[in-house]
Amino acid sequence: MNNLSKLNLLSFRFRGFYPVVIDIETSGFNPKYNAILEISLITLKMDNGWLKKNETLHFHVIPFKGSSISQDALDFNGINIYTPLRGAISEVEVLKIIFKKIKNDLKINKCKKAVIVAHNASFDHSFVMESIKRNKMEKYNPFHSFVIFDTASMCGLILGQTVLAKSCHTIGITFDNNQAHSALYDADRTAKLFCALVNNWKIKGGWPP
Repeated sequence: MNNLSKLNLLSFRFRGFYPVVIDIETSGFNPKYNAILEISLITLKMDNGWLKKNETLHFHVIPFKGSSISQDALDFNGINIYTPLRGAISEVEVLKIIFKKIKNDLKINKCKKAVIVAHNASFDHSFVMESIKRNKMEKYNPFHSFVIFDTASMCGLILGQTVLAKSCHTIGITFDNNQAHSALYDADRTAKLFCALVNNWKIKGGWPP
């Protein structure tokens, strides 16, 4: 494999891992009892050594049976779970679509495991893992069980910021607070932020050269 082809593989840049940007909106803070209401996933690609956004998946999710719904959470994210206009589908359907997409991309990029990239990633990771467990889909799970890439921690170190909006502004990415707390918008900003952090590291002489 020549150097150019290596620079187009995520496996070369991330030690066999396949980073996937995820943002979720939920009905509360407890992954065991609160439901995922919205999830957006953005895949990434390498372009001659530069990290870029690739494809976007977005779903509204039907709360699982028996889940706890906090009105404060709904007021915060602005989601009306009772309207049919959401076009929501079940957790199982969402996971099946996501797993199929990621497993195909793992093969293309010669990666072994997908890694969740998110802002305050332990939150999103815990909800995704609990959803997988709840639906007994562990053996199909393409995500690493504990490795995450947290842009909040990265920004705290590199930019001196931990809030998504402030981190974006600091690095030169526009952020509209009126669109915040939408999984689709926040995932898009997080993906742009992660790419900027990785690419700026390369510009400053970091790996890969």
